[in-house]
Amino acid sequence: MPESICYLNGNYLPLDKACVPVLDRGFIFGDGVYEVIPVYAGKPFRLDHHLQRLNNSLNGVYLSNPLDEANWTQILQQIIEHNGDGDQSLYLQVTRGVAKRDHGFPATTEPTVFVMSNPFKPVDTRLLEEGVAAITLEDIRWQYCHIKSIALLPNILLRQQALDADAAEAILIKDNKVTEGAASNVFIVLDGILLTPPKGECLLPGITRDLVVELADQHGVPCQQRDISREELSRAGEIWVTSSTREILPVTRLDGHPVGDGLPGPVWQTLYTIYQDYKDELRRSA
Repeated sequence: MPESICYLNGNYLPLDKACVPVLDRGFIFGDGVYEVIPVYAGKPFRLDHHLQRLNNSLNGVYLSNPLDEANWTQILQQIIEHNGDGDQSLYLQVTRGVAKRDHGFPATTEPTVFVMSNPFKPVDTRLLEEGVAAITLEDIRWQYCHIKSIALLPNILLRQQALDADAAEAILIKDNKVTEGAASNVFIVLDGILLTPPKGECLLPGITRDLVVELADQHGVPCQQRDISREELSRAGEIWVTSSTREILPVTRLDGHPVGDGLPGPVWQTLYTIYQDYKDELRRSA
């Protein structure tokens, strides 16, 4: 396997040679934001959407974007080419940089910019055929989940609770309403309607989530963005979780009980096929 090449503050270098100072505020405080971007056939997936969300997250933490869109695009393309030019998953991170440890923002500091690539691993076919298990947990996270912050300890603790329960994901509940998964957005099918919680400060505006909504609208699948109660979640005929790396994953068991008939449902089958066709078109245009 070729050596993985990353980008760090203007330099391209082997990933295992990349280092940041211990006083970087990302290391000390989790003071930074990130993005994960799938790459198919060497082409970043919905790059403009990801860069816009990155900018929104930076604005949310009062950090100026260190690069313009053209420079981001150039760096990401270089990383893609350095790492095989095929299907990949790009991770990019911006922190407030190196400064004396103090909770207040430093007066002047250079942001730390880091980009790496990992091989894109398709979801196991068995999981698509059988679905996965999920559990419900109370949403213990902070109130600005629309910011894609690197401070992910609450998400990690929730996800680990799911893994300890032999589940793939935790679906989070706040004030009796579904917010999202520990590392995903949530859709349900109830009475023939595809539902997903509305965007706001309680959940991350997922790029895959938004595309699923777009594709549903384009192909005549009834879809609503509205609050979903805990009780509606328990009655759903289908439940899905979506993310850039897991795409659209069917949940067939929730809290130990089957969802619907315990198999991936027909609406998921329809949207999953449409989503794959969308990706195939992107590959052909690459």
